[in-house]
Amino acid sequence: MKRLGISVYPMHASLEDNLKYIELASKYGFKRIFTCLLSVEGDKENILKEFKETIAFANIKGMEVIADVSPRIFEELNISYNDLSFFKEIGAYGIRLDMGFSGLEESMMTYNPEGLFIELNMSNGTRYIENIMSYKPNIEKILGCHNFYPHRYSGLSYEHFIKCSKQFKDLGIRTAAFISSQAANFGPWPVNEGLCTLEKHREMNIVTQAKHLFAIDLIDDVIIANAFASEEELKALSEINKDILTMKVELAEGIPEVERKIVLEELHFNRGDLSEYLIRSTQSRVKYKGHKFIPFNTPDIKRGDILIDTSLYGHYAGELQIALKDMKNYGKTNVVGRIVKEEELLIDYIEGWQKFKFELS
Repeated sequence: MKRLGISVYPMHASLEDNLKYIELASKYGFKRIFTCLLSVEGDKENILKEFKETIAFANIKGMEVIADVSPRIFEELNISYNDLSFFKEIGAYGIRLDMGFSGLEESMMTYNPEGLFIELNMSNGTRYIENIMSYKPNIEKILGCHNFYPHRYSGLSYEHFIKCSKQFKDLGIRTAAFISSQAANFGPWPVNEGLCTLEKHREMNIVTQAKHLFAIDLIDDVIIANAFASEEELKALSEINKDILTMKVELAEGIPEVERKIVLEELHFNRGDLSEYLIRSTQSRVKYKGHKFIPFNTPDIKRGDILIDTSLYGHYAGELQIALKDMKNYGKTNVVGRIVKEEELLIDYIEGWQKFKFELS
């Protein structure tokens, strides 16, 4: 099951504001909370006081809180990797190790009697997870989560992101990555130029960021890194179909009713015999066999265009396609709409037999 999450920073916002944000996110079905102990200064009692009430409220709302920590924080709080009761005491679901130990310590932590999950940093691209696995951890208690990057141009490249994500996903480990709200204005650090995992997401619409991560199919949990996202953003994210790639479209002017129904009401899937030019959804030509598909809009084709073949194409009539490349139109294919520009990248993730849908922008 794919899930959504938010981030809260008790030392950077008032308790009242954090609780309101948790309440709002809970209303829209968000299930995860990231919080950060890395930027916290103060003694153990102060940290307990600041975090405990926030986490308790999140738990009441059925949300799982994972706290980001490092070996330095363990030392400052006088916590041993053999005794994680401090984190259980503040109500955490688990801890995220921003910087790890030697591998043996992480393995030992996965057997903690408190039942806490141990979340590992996914972004470094080393053999870190393989090293931990060599120490025979309880893999059922391991999670993976990428970093976020507040400095512009410092986020992960797409290629590195894929490599790192596969290292964890291939082991069956639940994974997470961060997206950035355009409405939020702070995170755990003074620098705040957006808080995303992938650099290419920094200026993107938050919904497109999430759809992209879900479409890649290597990330289970998508978490908003900065605070506070707007209610409009939370609502829009909650409406994403996490199971079927659903792309926003603009329809051509004067589109006939049957063509409109094919685009918006059918569950499509790509044929298994893949074309480098087209994504082909053929069930509509079976359903509407015998219907007269008349040419009404046949300009040359651009990548991202949604196409339906006319009856001039014989038994192909009614077949829906998505253009993967620019092509000449020979007058037999209607351009019935197009995927909105910001979501055009999603068509690269439609594999053979994969299901997809469209919705009006």
